[in-house]
Amino acid sequence: MRLISWNVNGIRAAAKKDFFDAIKTLDPDILCLQETKAQVAEAEEALSPLNFYTIQCNSADKKGYSGTALLSKNKPMNITEDMGIAAHDSEGRVQCAEYPSFYLVNVYVPNSGQQLDRLDYRKQWDSDFLKYLKNLEKSKPVIVCGDFNVAHRPIDLKNDKANYDKTAGYTQIEIDGMDNFLDAGFIDTFRYFHPQEIAYTYWSYRFKARERNTGWRIDYFLVSKILIEKLKSVRIYADILGSDHCPIGLEIEG
Repeated sequence: MRLISWNVNGIRAAAKKDFFDAIKTLDPDILCLQETKAQVAEAEEALSPLNFYTIQCNSADKKGYSGTALLSKNKPMNITEDMGIAAHDSEGRVQCAEYPSFYLVNVYVPNSGQQLDRLDYRKQWDSDFLKYLKNLEKSKPVIVCGDFNVAHRPIDLKNDKANYDKTAGYTQIEIDGMDNFLDAGFIDTFRYFHPQEIAYTYWSYRFKARERNTGWRIDYFLVSKILIEKLKSVRIYADILGSDHCPIGLEIEG
């Protein structure tokens, strides 16, 4: 079973590039998209060529902002949206699909902002999201994927010293948040398979960052510890263009 997660930085823009060719090549059983930047009807229209998938979209109240989409070849037993917490549920950031043997959560974690003006909110988000995942885990193992907007360790970004505690995505509060997910029993699957590999999933559009590979690893597949034996591989598809992020993939026994 192949799962793909990709922050597309606008699904309507991505659809005009090589998005559909990339999906054909990747051939995921389940596809999780983040930052669709579209209302539900707009996202559904942009994704309509993928009509062999069940398509579920979640959008922000604010137009052209945030948003997620979950596409599945096998129709999930159930799909729910958001965390059930009013402070977090207006930006279309969470989807949960239930399958017979696991929950799959698609997430686009809030960015803390250029001036770190949302850092306090982000801390609360991480805490509430972890509680949400652990509550799901009481029933079934959980796979959670998406843009977590944090580089966890110095190996996960090019310029760690210059960015530490100054730049959104690499503050101690955000690092602590990821520590909390792992301490609670979730496994960072990429680091499980590739403990020392330098690989990135996001590159700024500025300063020729991708050309120079000045990147960040901020997109993840985290899984409940009980699923470790079923993991086959995890990949970062850095050669696939079309967004400032690249797709990441997880293969797991179905």
